[in-house]
Amino acid sequence: MSQPARRASLTLAVLFGINFMNFYDRQILPVVQDDIREEWELSDRDLGLLGTAFILLYAVVGVPLGRLADVWKRTWVLAAGVTVWSVLTAASGFAWNFRSLFVCRLGVGVGEASCAPAASSLIGDLFPPERRSRALAVFMFGLPLGLGVSSVLSGAIARSFGWQAAFYIAAVPGLLLALAVLFVGEASRGHADQLVAAHEPLPFVESLRAVLTRPTMWWIIISGAVHNFNTYALGTFLTSVIRRYHELDARAAGLASGLVWGFGALGMFLAGWLGDAAFRRRVSGRLEVSCGAIALAVPFILIGLAVPPGHPWRFAFWLVLTYAMMSAYYGTVYAAIQDIIEPALRGTAMAVYFFAMYLLGAVLGPVATGWISDSLAARAARLAGVDATFSKTGRLIVADEFRAVGLHQAMYVVPALCVVLVVVLFAASRAVSADRARLLARSASGYTSAS
Repeated sequence: MSQPARRASLTLAVLFGINFMNFYDRQILPVVQDDIREEWELSDRDLGLLGTAFILLYAVVGVPLGRLADVWKRTWVLAAGVTVWSVLTAASGFAWNFRSLFVCRLGVGVGEASCAPAASSLIGDLFPPERRSRALAVFMFGLPLGLGVSSVLSGAIARSFGWQAAFYIAAVPGLLLALAVLFVGEASRGHADQLVAAHEPLPFVESLRAVLTRPTMWWIIISGAVHNFNTYALGTFLTSVIRRYHELDARAAGLASGLVWGFGALGMFLAGWLGDAAFRRRVSGRLEVSCGAIALAVPFILIGLAVPPGHPWRFAFWLVLTYAMMSAYYGTVYAAIQDIIEPALRGTAMAVYFFAMYLLGAVLGPVATGWISDSLAARAARLAGVDATFSKTGRLIVADEFRAVGLHQAMYVVPALCVVLVVVLFAASRAVSADRARLLARSASGYTSAS
């Protein structure tokens, strides 16, 4: 392996570690939140506010941080971001009430918002287009792995040493990674594309306008919102479906959902390889792979939802296949963004994309799916001749058997939106070739060949 290839692999390993800790730290609170709720006598609404505030600030702050990644050293942006979120993760363990924890979680969101734009832009300059889907798939594997490992370790640490210790311990590897990223070196912008920037960075507003003039980018932004709606809906309610509808206890249901995320995420690697191979044949290849994978997810989840009550492992099997297809989205679509965006604008492009992905997808997915579930549970009760009432706080009061039916039926929103996502990705695949051609044409005046 050549020296540049070794350097790129080492940098990718550090970036994978940073993304792993990004999602590891994010998952600690959901794991220990019941302990916090009991100690501080919080409501589920309070816990929901902690998650919603994190996502909203993460989405909004990500835009200026993405711009910073385009005009500053990305390794410095990452080091600062990882340091901030690691310190405030540790500070979460020192929180003494809801307000103090709320402030800490806001700070964690600010730090973590630096990760994806800067890391994705850096990967784009380390790996050539024909290898980029695989590199981004490795980076994004930190998402499910971080969530899964945190679910196991944070819970175990909390049971043995208290919930505060789960936050303290998580800060240590983050701080080490913040130091490590300073030693991997900054890649020159456009090097992997054989292009070198020949102009000064555009003003912020001009950068946004330049990103949003690409038709493919609009389709990809819409796809991100739809895909994140689905993934956050599943992430929030998958374990509950297994517990309620398939009558598994909490520990076994957690294991079943963990298997879905863990084994399903392996689809990222296959899609990364297929995406790169397809791109070598035609520019639209990555998006076509993603489109085909999401199309396959539809029958898989429909078969899973058709599994009768009391068969959790059959259900989990089909959900593994579903998530394997859904996880194909990440490496292929993230790489497609870099196929149409100049190196000097990639941080901004990823930040704008993440803004919509989280604000419209991650925020709405759990809330909308929960509302649909409550409505269908109330309907199921009424059809059975049983009254379904709501408390003053809006909480549905109905028997568990109707809650199980309502949530199971609400899950059909996922395959329905997968169909929408297939259409959106297909439209993106039809637009990407023209946008790629326009990028190369602009490169003749704004960039010069690196060779």
